[in-house]
Amino acid sequence: MSEASPSRDAIVATARESIARGSKSFAAASLLFDRPTRERAWLLYAWCRACDDIADGQEMGHGMTRVSDAPARLERLSAMTEAALAGQVVGDPAFDALRIVAAETRLPHAFARDLIAGFALDAEEWRPRSEDDLFRYCYHVAGVVGCMMAVIMGVDPDDAETLDRACDLGMAFQLANIARDLDEDDRAGRCYLPIEWLVEMDIPPGEHLKPFFRPRLAVLAKRLATHAAAFEESARRGTPALSFRSAWAVLSAAHIYGAIGREVASRGAHAWDHRVTTSGGQKLAFIARAFVEARGRARLYPLVPRDPDLWTRPGRN
Repeated sequence: MSEASPSRDAIVATARESIARGSKSFAAASLLFDRPTRERAWLLYAWCRACDDIADGQEMGHGMTRVSDAPARLERLSAMTEAALAGQVVGDPAFDALRIVAAETRLPHAFARDLIAGFALDAEEWRPRSEDDLFRYCYHVAGVVGCMMAVIMGVDPDDAETLDRACDLGMAFQLANIARDLDEDDRAGRCYLPIEWLVEMDIPPGEHLKPFFRPRLAVLAKRLATHAAAFEESARRGTPALSFRSAWAVLSAAHIYGAIGREVASRGAHAWDHRVTTSGGQKLAFIARAFVEARGRARLYPLVPRDPDLWTRPGRN
């Protein structure tokens, strides 16, 4: 690294600010890691957040809008990502954060590229036709992040079984997010509900948030939450492979995001009247509960074969 390049400490500090501004839930869970893992989690988050913001024309995950230059934005973030993976100083703290993570861990470069492929789908204004399409999208924008986080926690990149469980947690998070953010996505001209689901409920394209269709939309949101819960339960089975502090962080995040999906489902047609969030008090309660679960994870979540009916990430089918 040249003398003019920011130090690792400076890049970590910027990454910490990024996660504090971008996701209170992830920020809270990250504090439970040991220091090396915590810093690498911040670094990875900073890169993911920057890619998302560049692709969607937003700031710290807020203000998503239609962008007129999506292909150019994708080319830019892809080029900076490849430079970071090659060990080059990029000059952007978020992408230099990825450079540090890739250098300090055995992070498979294919995982980073899989995430970029998810942004490419959005740049193409892609829409899922089937449930399988939906799950594949969720893998590219979140499941693969779970895989990367597992590597940061010390999971061997060749430990496919544990990576599958980590992917499951990312899938659960994304499905809960989709259910919660249907209105926000609609304002940006996006809909991640499979076309086949909308046809099944007799909801015309682009009409799903109109008052008349809200009860039917609630059925689909509950379906998303049910899928999220199945992936979450599978992910919990992978925590015995993690250190105590990593398991504590993972289980805390699972509780926090699981609560979002469950609350969306419970609100029915009113799920989008106000954005579903978890309060500070709820987060503390979930963290305390996860502490107990992490201590007894071998007993509570004995390793059993993964449900063969659960969607499996690409390359593992």
